[in-house]
Amino acid sequence: MTASDNIAADAAGIRVAVLVSRYHVEITSALETGARRAFIEAGGDPEQLEIFDCPGAFELAGLASVALETGRFDAAVCLGCVIRGETSHDAWINSAVANELAALSSRHGRPAAFGVITCNDLDQARARSGGARGNKGVEAMQAAIAAVRVGFAIRHGQDGVVS
Repeated sequence: MTASDNIAADAAGIRVAVLVSRYHVEITSALETGARRAFIEAGGDPEQLEIFDCPGAFELAGLASVALETGRFDAAVCLGCVIRGETSHDAWINSAVANELAALSSRHGRPAAFGVITCNDLDQARARSGGARGNKGVEAMQAAIAAVRVGFAIRHGQDGVVS
């Protein structure tokens, strides 16, 4: 994180559902590894992290809703990879998933993090799943943890900077 470095990445006591699209499994497995690592490095208990396989990126939003509706999770982290093809199919999927995850976050008052790589080709996906461009799974987990902490601060009358 850069712009949000003043928000604590403290995952202690947080329970997270990680939903992983199994389409482009090479990429999504690397995203999952990054998300797990980020959670543990932030002090999260591995027992508080539950991983759920999803058929594809489109299903992430619906299954994130199921996870958040249970009340068992403080956040849902959604990981996937959508690569541009010959049609506009990728744009429809990306837009639907991003919009619904934002709506879920608002509706449930808990983050549904967008960790979906949207790119032109497999090389770009590799670069964003642990290569030269970082790991979107790490970024999504860090964002979810930070959002949980800010939500906690708001609910409990603390100031906006959580440490």
